[in-house]
Amino acid sequence: MSLPRLVLVPGLLNDAELWRDQLDGLRDVARPVVADITRGATLDEMAEAVLAVAGPRFALAGFSLGGIVALEVMRRAADRVSHLALLDTTMLPDDADRAAERARLVALAQTPGSFHGFGEKVLLGYLAPQNVVKPAIAGRIRSMTARLGPEVFVRQSRVARPDNRALLGTLDCPVLVLCGEHDSITPPALMRSMAADIPRSRFVLLRGSGHMTPIETPERVTEELRALLARDAGAH
Repeated sequence: MSLPRLVLVPGLLNDAELWRDQLDGLRDVARPVVADITRGATLDEMAEAVLAVAGPRFALAGFSLGGIVALEVMRRAADRVSHLALLDTTMLPDDADRAAERARLVALAQTPGSFHGFGEKVLLGYLAPQNVVKPAIAGRIRSMTARLGPEVFVRQSRVARPDNRALLGTLDCPVLVLCGEHDSITPPALMRSMAADIPRSRFVLLRGSGHMTPIETPERVTEELRALLARDAGAH
């Protein structure tokens, strides 16, 4: 029997580097591939980018913005998805404060010479306190976000975040809902409420991590994805 396809969807201003450790750690139980959502200007286009690399039947894991994209894929093609992981993401649209902050950051990114990826101040909000000072973690994120650049940041920031609350109760496959304990972008309370609305979900809180769980606690993320893939997709 061939290994299952696993499509990994990165978040805002992320690419395959986000999932580097999981790509290495899952090859014996899956055929992992990273979807490129950096070119899409709408949620529709991002979902199509996922489906283009997915195959007829696949497992799906989305991080942050990638989790929103994963939910859009479920809206379109839930019958093709065997297992679903939602990492540090949301089912809610932007509130007024978040929308205003997003608009401010877009304007700043469009100012010539002002964009340098995720700088020190931004990383303070994305990482657990103990990880901000770790060069291997902070440097990895800075180089990835700086490499992708302002055009990708602006394009992805402008994608409308829908209200997916009604969709959660329709999800009918094994689901992992995972969050870092210090995640201030998509806090644990939000993720717990998401898991509560998904029939076959398992909620996992990762100690020692902020928002960037695949990089901050890579072994635990890999471990939880392996456990998800081991669950019986047909068991209710």
